Amino acid sequence: MTTLQSVVRRRRALAAAGAVSAGLLALSACDKPTPMATITVGTSTVSAEATCGGEGETLKTADLSKCLKAKDIESIKVDPDATVRFGVDPEIADEGWTILMNGQPLTDSSKKTYRTIPGSVFFNAQYGASGDSTLVSIKAGEKDVTGLWSFKLKKDS
Repeated sequence: MTTLQSVVRRRRALAAAGAVSAGLLALSACDKPTPMATITVGTSTVSAEATCGGEGETLKTADLSKCLKAKDIESIKVDPDATVRFGVDPEIADEGWTILMNGQPLTDSSKKTYRTIPGSVFFNAQYGASGDSTLVSIKAGEKDVTGLWSFKLKKDS
């Protein structure tokens, strides 16, 4: 009887070890999500992972141009009288980040995780806006761009 019990115990131990190994293998195959960027206007919020990059490696200029033309991006309605709040994960802030409007820098680089801008800026021709929607991107990296998070701001008046 003791031989049978020890065989059963060994099988259970091997099965448990196999299950743990399979679980670790499955976890190692998962992609790590990129850091998040968030825009809040009033009580509405949109968040997104990187449109391009976001994994710490430098993006090529050609890739950036393609990213700025991405169509499948989050959008949010903005009342021009409201304040638009931008938030980024600390990994983005540590590299320095800039807010772009239609591909052009709107702000200087910052290492803070939070910034605010009046909503009227995003629909003002003086800042390069035209029409009732504006592409706003968050660019990670001060010298070399390592990620881009894009959003569409739609005028809500």
